[in-house]
Amino acid sequence: MSIYTQPHTSWTHRLTRMMVRPLVGTRVTPNHLTTGRLVTGLAACAAFAVGDAQWTLWGGVIWLVSCLLDRADGELARLGNSSSPFGHLYDTICDLAVNALMFLAIGIGLRTSWLGPVGPLLGIVASAGVLAASILSTRLEAAGAPGAEVKTKAYVGILGFDFDDALYLFAPAAWFGLFPYILIGAAIGGPFFAILTAVRLRAARAG
Repeated sequence: MSIYTQPHTSWTHRLTRMMVRPLVGTRVTPNHLTTGRLVTGLAACAAFAVGDAQWTLWGGVIWLVSCLLDRADGELARLGNSSSPFGHLYDTICDLAVNALMFLAIGIGLRTSWLGPVGPLLGIVASAGVLAASILSTRLEAAGAPGAEVKTKAYVGILGFDFDDALYLFAPAAWFGLFPYILIGAAIGGPFFAILTAVRLRAARAG
């Protein structure tokens, strides 16, 4: 039995699948949920950028909702057999924008922390690195992601968790004041994964 998470079988996929099943056949479309993901994601970013503890707490709550909606739109599309090229592109663009802006917003919000003016600079580095890694990952998935256990994912998850399930952890990180450490890690990890993914993409295209 493989420890690797097969596509669309993670715990969060299963949870959101149960949540959206009643919506199948209604006027609610996957694109509606994607728009909800975009709006809540931007709202969470705005809350994080304020830098106030109360705003950060509520930003974490809104971010959790946004992450669930990110899973929900795809599950509704699969359950209702309503996937479309436009919907996939819309979902991808929204995810890229929200996830990148989130790191920038955290950096701006941390300008009043012990990081001081370094906070926004780390936010820029993390945001650019995560955006580049995400774009390269989508290209790697299209190229076949050689060496991955699951060929449709650039980075496969394990034990029922997807690689990008780590985004859910930003909610408790906001609640418990861990953003400075998360941002430092992202400023290092974002560019690292961008370089790693670029190398893998080059190998995939060469192969």
